[in-house]
Amino acid sequence: MTEIISLLSILHPILDKTTAKQFSIIIEAMFTMTGRCTMLGISRWASKGGSYRTIQRLFKKKLPWMKLFWCILKTHLLEKDEPIILAGDETVVTKAGKNTYGLGRFYSSIYNRALPSLSFQTISIISTRTRKSFPIAVEQIKSKPKNKENTAQNPKKKRGRGRPKGSKNKNKKDVTLSDTLVQLQEMLKEVLKLISPHLKPTYFVYDGAFGHNNAVQMTRQTGLHLISKLRRNIQLCFQFDGIYCGRGRPVIYGDAVEFSSLPSEYFVWSHSDGKNRTAYYRFIARHKKFADPLNVVVIFKTDLKTKKTAKVILFCTDLELSCEKIVDYYRLRFQIEFNFRDAKQYFGLEDFMVLSEQSVCNAVHFSFFCANISQVLMKKTGEQSIIDLKLRYHGRYYATQILKIVSKLGSSIKKDELLDQIPIFGSIHRKKKVA
Repeated sequence: MTEIISLLSILHPILDKTTAKQFSIIIEAMFTMTGRCTMLGISRWASKGGSYRTIQRLFKKKLPWMKLFWCILKTHLLEKDEPIILAGDETVVTKAGKNTYGLGRFYSSIYNRALPSLSFQTISIISTRTRKSFPIAVEQIKSKPKNKENTAQNPKKKRGRGRPKGSKNKNKKDVTLSDTLVQLQEMLKEVLKLISPHLKPTYFVYDGAFGHNNAVQMTRQTGLHLISKLRRNIQLCFQFDGIYCGRGRPVIYGDAVEFSSLPSEYFVWSHSDGKNRTAYYRFIARHKKFADPLNVVVIFKTDLKTKKTAKVILFCTDLELSCEKIVDYYRLRFQIEFNFRDAKQYFGLEDFMVLSEQSVCNAVHFSFFCANISQVLMKKTGEQSIIDLKLRYHGRYYATQILKIVSKLGSSIKKDELLDQIPIFGSIHRKKKVA
């Protein structure tokens, strides 16, 4: 356990002495325990000073989580001026109760429908050198209030065809951001302010939910370039490269992009694995709802047997970024999904049973914090998976407890008495000793 204690010692300047001690006890217990990571479950495996009431009090305390995340990352996982990208995604945690803070109906891609759940926006730092993702900022997405208005009694007025009289051209860069985009923009600004002396990211990667102009403008306002995905049926135009006639507004839209027959001049490279052939095309394109031109990469994957073709359309707001980099950075975005998996499967992101806002915040952050700590520990101890890592600490805990029992009993140790005491480790109600 000394590895975890020494690792968390760097957090002492951020946390007070009592909170730092409680913090270490809880982290140790989460790596040692088996079963669900609830407050009661943690208290069963915690060492002295980790009672159920102590854990409850700590979960209600406001903690500087982003600073705690960054302290671990810059000390153990990231080098100064290391090439990185920022990635964002949303994760959904299903909940069956009715009183948990922020409970609403959010869409889950796993169940392919909206469920009673909590939703969290996450930003991770992805190292392009080690190709691993490390969460640094997590915030809860508040559910939208139900609209009680009767739409049948108050139907929306339909606007007539054509452009309304008196309307003026609008600057596409002046957009109204949704609540989700405003929240994410504030998170990005806080992250950039925190890490800027140490790291300087250029790109922010998000999934296809950000394939629109509002998301592009939100990202550009933070000083980052966006890499995302467009809809498969989107209508693009090539950037006009003709000669300006000298009158009127300069033409910016060229010919419409026909994805079924892209010109060979935009072909980059292709490869085949015997079953499928993948071809990559890159060009500068325009869309009437986007304020700026886009650096577009189209990936065609063809089944050599059936001749069926599927396509993916990626884009970047940096017009100079190469096709290889756009594809590689978008692939790296998937590393954030492994953070979600680890937090849910091993560190209680799906297990917490707290109700208040601050308790929910701390429970979620503890899960992601342990996911980062696990990366540090595996780097030091040589384990290849979190399962092996947790089994290592679980075994050491049992060995330590057995040695304590043996040292107390001394030469009078009895095998049956020892075997009776070992199985009660981690139990809810420990057996009382019979006089």
